[in-house]
Amino acid sequence: MKNIIVIVSFVTCIICNGQEILIQETTQIDNARKITSAFLKNHSIPGLSVSVSKNTKLIWSEGFGFSDLGLKKKVNPNTTLFRLASISKPITAVGLAILADRNKLNFDESLYTYLPSYPKKKYDFTIRQVGGHLAGIRHYKGREFISNKKMTISEGLSIFKNDPLISQPGVKYRYSTYGWNLLSAVIEEITKKDFTKFMTQELFEPLEMQHTLLDLSDRKMPNRTQFYRKTNQNKIIKSPIVSNEHKVAGGGFIATSEDLIRFGNEIIDPKVIKKESLKELLTAQKTKDGKSTKYGIGFVIGQNSKNTPVVSHSGGGAGASTLLLIYPEEKVVIAIVCNLSQVPVGRLSRKLETLFLN
Repeated sequence: MKNIIVIVSFVTCIICNGQEILIQETTQIDNARKITSAFLKNHSIPGLSVSVSKNTKLIWSEGFGFSDLGLKKKVNPNTTLFRLASISKPITAVGLAILADRNKLNFDESLYTYLPSYPKKKYDFTIRQVGGHLAGIRHYKGREFISNKKMTISEGLSIFKNDPLISQPGVKYRYSTYGWNLLSAVIEEITKKDFTKFMTQELFEPLEMQHTLLDLSDRKMPNRTQFYRKTNQNKIIKSPIVSNEHKVAGGGFIATSEDLIRFGNEIIDPKVIKKESLKELLTAQKTKDGKSTKYGIGFVIGQNSKNTPVVSHSGGGAGASTLLLIYPEEKVVIAIVCNLSQVPVGRLSRKLETLFLN
């Protein structure tokens, strides 16, 4: 009797989130899952979500841990809403670019052209300088960061509008979330619309970012995670309730990690804004002495481990640590969001970058 030789033809792809994923990518995902699980455990993070896309297709999206420790509610990357913190800035920057495309805003015009009621300072400064943290607008003082006083955008300007500039515009890079409060006021003045309504109609709806919302401090929001912090004794407790409505443009949106992927892919393959205005956002600014700030308008400009471009923004808030990384040449987007303050998410991102860029 002759031996029968059976030749097994291995399947070269599997289905993940409706997308065909090559076996090489499944290995990357398995490794990424192990790395992320270990990171969650090592830093005692209640809940975390990671999403990754390549060539505008979602290749991995997974929740880890819990959005609510008390209820043992698991994180879902498609529905769990995390505080974006300062990732709100690049999102707002695209809103500015929409207006630039329509010739309603010039990045190099004075802020006072669009907001003449803002108190005059010793020096004039431009929209570009505000968006690049070069205008001399101050950042938080004292406990302003965790204030729970609910204010509108215009009311929120009263916190800092009468303060002098902390430096001459263009001389020093001085990070300022309040500068982005000003930019949202500019958008409201130009459009005669509520800022969040404008962003929803002109950006979130076209990009199908259905889970990107204004974080409302005074009401329950379905699928919004609880927010946590560590005590000095490393105990995990709930963060204080904060009101971010007045500073939504610089730190007040909530969203899923998958919505951040949709946003990141707009930067790789723009549909809502023109490539010319996108270039304005992604061009690093310089101080008056010619030194690069490595920051454009709402985006950090850098290079990755392969010495190719990466544009990004991190975020840190009450019960939030976030990071969005966009790799235009490799067409990769990585979004990491978690519900604990002061987590070194950059450490996780470097490991994921090594996996997914190869």
